[in-house]
Amino acid sequence: MGKAVDDKAAVPWVDRVEAAALAILHNRPTVINILLVTFPFFALVLAGYVATRRGMLPIAAIPGLNSFVLFFALPAMLYRFGSTTPIGQLLDGAVFGVYLFCALVMVGFALAMTMGARIRWNDGSLGALVAAFPNTGFMGVPLLAALLGPSSVGTVIVLIVVDMVVTSSLCVALSRLDGTQGRGASALLDAGQKALRGVVGNPMPWAIVLGAVASAAEFRLPLPVEKTAWLLADAASPVALFTIGAVLARSNMQSNHPMPASDYWPVVAMKLFLHPILVLLVGVSAIQLGLPLRADALTVMVLVSALPSASNVSLLAERLGADNGRIARIILVTTAVSFVTFSAAVTALT
Repeated sequence: MGKAVDDKAAVPWVDRVEAAALAILHNRPTVINILLVTFPFFALVLAGYVATRRGMLPIAAIPGLNSFVLFFALPAMLYRFGSTTPIGQLLDGAVFGVYLFCALVMVGFALAMTMGARIRWNDGSLGALVAAFPNTGFMGVPLLAALLGPSSVGTVIVLIVVDMVVTSSLCVALSRLDGTQGRGASALLDAGQKALRGVVGNPMPWAIVLGAVASAAEFRLPLPVEKTAWLLADAASPVALFTIGAVLARSNMQSNHPMPASDYWPVVAMKLFLHPILVLLVGVSAIQLGLPLRADALTVMVLVSALPSASNVSLLAERLGADNGRIARIILVTTAVSFVTFSAAVTALT
């Protein structure tokens, strides 16, 4: 026994090899478990895409799916998470401030890098929005809850508020600067007011607010109503993911003009790489400066930033008269590539 110990001590690389082997064996189930969680989410997106491309899901049915998710299932899910999350997590000023700062930096950087002779305010602003606005509602809430547990959802809800109320309104307002209603501060103010009216008409922020109020008041819905709402909430994830694929397929099918890769790949790189790295660096710096930002909240923020671009921006671009083919291409590519990049981010951070 003593000789074996002496021999092993005389060959230090044996320890390093054993440590490396143990690390691989220890991490292998973790990587597999992560893929087991993420794969079904992206597989449902692919299923919606294939079903639409093959004509199994009529394009005329997609607005109905969107309405079900937006007005029924997703608000029910957000209310459930909000009402069962401690109110302190829903009022996290550090999370709000850090994420808002990063969103504004992303919007400004994307505009500076992409606007030119062909891409003006309308197309540039919507491109900046897909660079800064992850698919948190349709994909992030259920995916992060599955990966990190329900305790992560409070942070995710704060990020949804930033993206829907501030980032979206800002980009919609900027998109109107080269519109027909004039330029300058008056045009920006008018566009901002219209954007805010759109936020007020969106049921998702109201579901978050009502859930937060219920959490603070420790209120529970009557049992039959609660069970009905929870059934709707359970339907949100699969239908929303399937709808993402259908929307992407429809946009791709209706895009009928060639597009240089330089119009969309830089924005794809900003969304999948620059955005999460920026959030990580700013968050770490904020913690070092003494901001009360929790490490677990920062992990959630980085993973949300690593999600693909929000699919509803394609509908917004269509309504605002922007180049929806470009926006849809960015969303499609970020969704496809993020299966690898998001899984890698989860592996690195967890």
